[in-house]
Amino acid sequence: MRMTVRRPSHPARRAAIAALTLMIAAGVARPAFAGPPLLCHPFDIGAARSLPWSLGSAWYDGKPGYDIQRLPEDTRALLTPATPVIVRMETIRRAAIYASQDPSVAKRLFAALNDRNTAGGGTGAADPLALFDAGYLTETFREIGRLGSWNVSNHEMHFDAVRALVRDVDGYALVQRSLALRPDDASIELAAALIAESTPERRGEYARHAEKARAGARQDALLGKNVAQLSN
Repeated sequence: MRMTVRRPSHPARRAAIAALTLMIAAGVARPAFAGPPLLCHPFDIGAARSLPWSLGSAWYDGKPGYDIQRLPEDTRALLTPATPVIVRMETIRRAAIYASQDPSVAKRLFAALNDRNTAGGGTGAADPLALFDAGYLTETFREIGRLGSWNVSNHEMHFDAVRALVRDVDGYALVQRSLALRPDDASIELAAALIAESTPERRGEYARHAEKARAGARQDALLGKNVAQLSN
């Protein structure tokens, strides 16, 4: 059966999302942004390929008519070894928002990105980007799960189902493993900083990740466009 993404249009629903944004902004000293850091702030990826999106609208608005049953396959196809980390972050952000609208799609997406970490069988060869993708999706799903605990009135997001998928998975640890294999990747440092910022028990790690991300932005134009996502 073909499914399409519907754009939330009810005024009360939009008002609830706006209220959430203001509530979080009061507790996060971000110069130009507000809201959960992995969800509410689109990454600037220029003309890079990613999932279709309704650019310029609310953070949760996908492309009208996009068939989310294709999402797991489309997402994996976009996350090639040549895809920059920042583009991966925006693609996963979009994928997580789409997937939250259908529990079965969310489960398939989660499996699709995690299965790549075991595809090598017993070779023991870990793929740092596969680790990153699985970890970053996990923590993005976790942020979606938290929206439900804040009683956001958006019935098109299945908060409980998404939260259950990641309950026993440490996405930050997967990103840390990725960083251990790519220790000079400042874009992964940015991702780790944003995860640490959004996770109470990880906030002590925020400053060191943010410092390394800012330092790397001097040599990386794409990272430089996005390093302002960090709070002060």
